[in-house]
Amino acid sequence: MSDAAPVDAAALPPPEPVRIGIVSISDRASSGVYEDKGLPALQDWLRSALINPIEFQPRLIPDEREQIAATLRDLVDEAACDLVLTTGGTGPAIRDVTPEATMDVADRVMPGFGEQMRQISLHFVPTAILSRQVAVIRGRALIINLPGQPKAIAETLAGHAAASGIFAAVPYCIDLLGGPYLETRDAVCAAFRPKTAQRPPRPA
Repeated sequence: MSDAAPVDAAALPPPEPVRIGIVSISDRASSGVYEDKGLPALQDWLRSALINPIEFQPRLIPDEREQIAATLRDLVDEAACDLVLTTGGTGPAIRDVTPEATMDVADRVMPGFGEQMRQISLHFVPTAILSRQVAVIRGRALIINLPGQPKAIAETLAGHAAASGIFAAVPYCIDLLGGPYLETRDAVCAAFRPKTAQRPPRPA
């Protein structure tokens, strides 16, 4: 039995707002050939996972390296996003240039995210080894490339019994970059922080 005093929800400050850039990269969706499913999938998952108020900065663009890089710069440098998630354009096809564009804007590379994303996906499909997702830091923002399919987006972010999802590490990374304190719903994704970096949890 715990001796810790119960946390008074009224005594806790409200969750900090977060600004998140979401970018769907697809020639056909951006030209109207078919409906984009990447942006709705990202919004739905993030709303389910985060307690924080979210301001989304959505973008739907074609597979053009210079345009992708310019969009990422704008979301970080002008829109002041704390986190940017992209979906699409990370395979080996000739038009798949999202990782290259992401590296074009990087100050630092975070290779662990890409390694874990491929590890997660390999539990579902052997073609996960063809994925080239990267994650980088630009200024004080984290940019992560995600897969293109809504099901794969959720699997990568949340993980499964055999592999932890990458989003569990995102809140602490944002902490270290000086961004807002991201609070997650444990039933969707339990954020991991060292004990010294944790704030009192909100009552369920």
